[in-house]
Amino acid sequence: MSKQATRHRAGRGSLSPDERGFAATELKGRRFGRVLSKLGLVTREQVHEAIAVQRSRKAKGEFKKIGEILIEQGRITADDVMRAVAGQQGLDCVDLDPDSLDEALTEHLPAETARTYQIVPLEFNQTNRELTIAMKSADNFRAVDDLRMLMGFKVAAVVAKADAIDAALGKLYASGGSSSMLDVMAELEDSDAISALAGRGDSVDLEELAAASNDNKVVRLLNLVLLQAIKDKASDIHFEPFEDEFKMRYRIDGVLYEMVPPPIHLALPIVSRVKVMANLDIAERRLPQDGRIQLTVQNNPIDLRVAVLPTMYGESVVMRVLDRSNVELSLDRIGLREDEFEIMSELIHKPNGVVLITGPTGSGKTTTLYAALSTLNEPDRKILTAEDPVEYDIDGLIQCQVNTDQDLTFARLLRSFLRQDPDTVLVGEIRDLETAQIAIQASLTGHLVFSTLHTNDAPSTILRMVDLGVESFLITATVEAIVAQRLVRRVCSQCKQEYSPSETELMEVNLKPEDVAGRTFYRGTGCSTCNGSGYKGRLAIFEIMLLDDTMRELIMNQASTAVLRTEARKRGMRTLRESGLLSIYDGRTTIDEVLRETIVEE
Repeated sequence: MSKQATRHRAGRGSLSPDERGFAATELKGRRFGRVLSKLGLVTREQVHEAIAVQRSRKAKGEFKKIGEILIEQGRITADDVMRAVAGQQGLDCVDLDPDSLDEALTEHLPAETARTYQIVPLEFNQTNRELTIAMKSADNFRAVDDLRMLMGFKVAAVVAKADAIDAALGKLYASGGSSSMLDVMAELEDSDAISALAGRGDSVDLEELAAASNDNKVVRLLNLVLLQAIKDKASDIHFEPFEDEFKMRYRIDGVLYEMVPPPIHLALPIVSRVKVMANLDIAERRLPQDGRIQLTVQNNPIDLRVAVLPTMYGESVVMRVLDRSNVELSLDRIGLREDEFEIMSELIHKPNGVVLITGPTGSGKTTTLYAALSTLNEPDRKILTAEDPVEYDIDGLIQCQVNTDQDLTFARLLRSFLRQDPDTVLVGEIRDLETAQIAIQASLTGHLVFSTLHTNDAPSTILRMVDLGVESFLITATVEAIVAQRLVRRVCSQCKQEYSPSETELMEVNLKPEDVAGRTFYRGTGCSTCNGSGYKGRLAIFEIMLLDDTMRELIMNQASTAVLRTEARKRGMRTLRESGLLSIYDGRTTIDEVLRETIVEE
């Protein structure tokens, strides 16, 4: 280890692992008590005594870890526990001296990455390109894998005290340390690897391209973009080449925002760096490619789905950010009103039938389905899903991914599902007659089936299914309800204030001043929390069409969509526009948002 860190010695004069003849790698995977005894911190008898105390307390409903019990008994300290846990993971502990750290190391680990992962750079070996970092907990081993992918070089880890890490972060990055994108882009102008590519067009040597994609400054810029997008809870990141510029944009709450555009000659290195991270072929620039990047940021698993598309002026890249911590997988938290929640709860507990969720791409259909399945996810129920792609891995669900290259389609998966004895089945999307027929067959044989369709509202879904070739009598025999939905942005709670809408605004939603007398309207004025937009987060608005005997008779008689809509409204269906108006009256969204996402149904 370098002068920045020395091997940690436990209190009371006990020996370090190396001095006792035990390297950290020899302790890896051993039981916690065995590690403590190997380190000479406690005897075997003391470990067995602590285990007996643990069992006694567990029988009384109180559980404590062995380490906590030994600390209570005065056998070891919290530092000893940290050291033993590190040993279990095969890591060394170090005494970190913030004053002796080399500030030049921040070139290899920028502030935004160090602070996000709570780590400190200790040493960089230029020969084998290996960075040694200190982290607060041995349990943070996923950070090492993430850093290898993000930074593009080898990473070795040791463990240090949390307060020493905090002090080191404060010292190394005292000046704020967070490089702006403009700063990093300015530094890129001095990069030899980048300069070598400038003006070369398509005639680029593969080795030169690989060198540019691994350039430290390109890595820093891309990491800055990724971490900023994840921090701002963006759903997509776009890298778009044009004739004279290279744009970077990300989508927050359904709206695209432009970031500081990098110089156009950085397009190729940035796209190549994304490809390297997603294990794609950097030499292939004429065909579309799809890949995946998995990260763990602040203990949250982040999945980035990468899609590369060749265009006239280079490759366009879209990275879809799937952050499970940013998704409300619960029916009572997706925006359902009280009466809608009761209807949905009743629907998802039906023994069989088909429940369809409809709406355009990006309207939250998948989240609603996941919320429903999470509610049903109990040990006594078997749930199978066919998805393209599987967006979130949920414990208790058997999830299957469609693979068209292997001819593993929705229809083929569904056929196999019926032999797996499921209670509930999710079909990611009904795209063709074959999938629709098998979903209906599954319903007729006693299964509850959830699926989605791309239609503008609930009543028009019937016509869409008929267009696919589904017989009317099969629709009436199986479909229980159709739920159309849209996502509208929430008014920011930090800058929310009352206002009086103009008569023109009210006319846009077919309202008159007398219609809203006594009602309060809200909007956001814009603040740092919402990046000046006045909105923070989104909520769903719903249109739920239930199929009773009257509605089924109309479908059998091939009634038009307009007739179905009129009858459904008579029977209590609230349209998307009406649902949006109620959310406006509640102060949850604005007139502009409802106008953007809904149309007036005549």
